[in-house]
Amino acid sequence: MSGHTNGSPIVTLTPAPTLDRTYFVTNLHSGAVNRADAVGEELAGKGINVSRGLHLAGISAPGIVPIGNSDPGVLVRTGSAEFLTPLWVDGTLRVSTTILEHGGTTTKVNETPRPLSHEDWNAIVELTEKTVRESGAKWLVVAGALPTYKESGEYVSLKPIFERMKALDVKVALDTSGEPLSYWAHEGCATLMKPNAEELAFIVGRNLTTLGDVVSAAREVNGYGVEVVLASLGGDGMVAVTKDHVWSARTAPVKVINTVGAGDATLAGFLSAVVSNPIADGADDYGVGYDIPLGVKTAVQWGAMAVTQPTSGLTAVEPLPEGFLNYTPDLSTLLDEPAVGKPH
Repeated sequence: MSGHTNGSPIVTLTPAPTLDRTYFVTNLHSGAVNRADAVGEELAGKGINVSRGLHLAGISAPGIVPIGNSDPGVLVRTGSAEFLTPLWVDGTLRVSTTILEHGGTTTKVNETPRPLSHEDWNAIVELTEKTVRESGAKWLVVAGALPTYKESGEYVSLKPIFERMKALDVKVALDTSGEPLSYWAHEGCATLMKPNAEELAFIVGRNLTTLGDVVSAAREVNGYGVEVVLASLGGDGMVAVTKDHVWSARTAPVKVINTVGAGDATLAGFLSAVVSNPIADGADDYGVGYDIPLGVKTAVQWGAMAVTQPTSGLTAVEPLPEGFLNYTPDLSTLLDEPAVGKPH
């Protein structure tokens, strides 16, 4: 079995991994035949990207992944064997395609996650708990799209994972999207959630036009039981919100090459900071027991680093751009990219 689990502060679970193929194109012509200048391939998915980034920073974060057994060489071929622990399931690995135009736009097409049987999902839950126990992890990251059950078409349930992690006193960071995002936000089981502005607007069902709107929406999610909401706001940076505190963070402008995977990098950056810098005895723990302001500042630095790189997963975490932290953000600030809420 691949993966290193001895003494790892963080474990990740990617329920629906994907083989990311990136086509680098000059002068893309929509509706026409185009030739790629180069093609990149990597095993990806939100949790995998978090594990890869932490691995680059020297922080062990084994990643659990259900992978279709039709491509048994994918871990070695993509350089992922060192930090991923697979559960081989019948079928193929879904493919996501990114078209990256030189000096232009990024277009991404994701295949729908492959359904899993109840038996396979139960095995994933068992493997995740086993890995967390063996590593002594204090954080579990569940990240990416959720697959459905083959038998019913319903989304797989995260409830047994939340219950087992609670019994182990392990914090859970959840980063997903769509219906599962809203459902699990309202359930309030996660320690931390990392929605972007559109996702946060979807959760609360209303438009977000100011920083104060974002904080109000995040506080609503805090009220459901989620300790920390990290809201990614694109060009507006990021805010971290608890029921009692709020911080905003950003970096100086950077040259953007590829935005795919930037959100995963921010979560990896946040966790790298909080597990590497425990709260000193007697210091302010912000009501949660870990250093949120340092975490959110590091998060935006890692995110800014990610968008300067061509791949969806981080290839380097140094040198980081300078980060700026605001303990008293102006809540009347208009968002550069307002978010439209949709009715549930």
